[in-house]
Amino acid sequence: MKRLTLVRHAQAESALAGQQDFDRALTRRGAEDAAEMARRLKFRQLGVDCIITSTAPRAIETAAIFARALKIANASVAKDDRLYTAGPNEYLTTLRECSDESTHTMIVAHNPGITDFADRLSSERSIDAMPTCSVVTMRFDVDRWADVEWKTAVDVELDYPGRST
Repeated sequence: MKRLTLVRHAQAESALAGQQDFDRALTRRGAEDAAEMARRLKFRQLGVDCIITSTAPRAIETAAIFARALKIANASVAKDDRLYTAGPNEYLTTLRECSDESTHTMIVAHNPGITDFADRLSSERSIDAMPTCSVVTMRFDVDRWADVEWKTAVDVELDYPGRST
């Protein structure tokens, strides 16, 4: 069995004049939301063992907040340039490349790709929108990440800031 958690980066600052979208950082509220969502995930005791994050600063900051809360070593956090503008197929390629030693992988990245990826994986429900800092968890009945296919995820859950728990 493999478990995947998808996290859309937390709220980011608006781009300043001349600033590239890639370079935007988290807002204070974004950092607070990430800490709260990481706390909620930790409470569920699902045991994330590695994180793959987009190289955009707002995604790296979000991943770092989750890593601290979940006590994931820096060596288990990988940055992947492909995730900044990735679509569902690129996300699936990235996931299939994961080490099978990882039983629970987290990917931190961006819309619209991450929402589309979650929706295409789910066999149980539609994932129409992932607000900033939302967390989707799912399980696959496979032993190898390379065997993950579309519409095979089960136990799909969506949580996001502001949702009553």
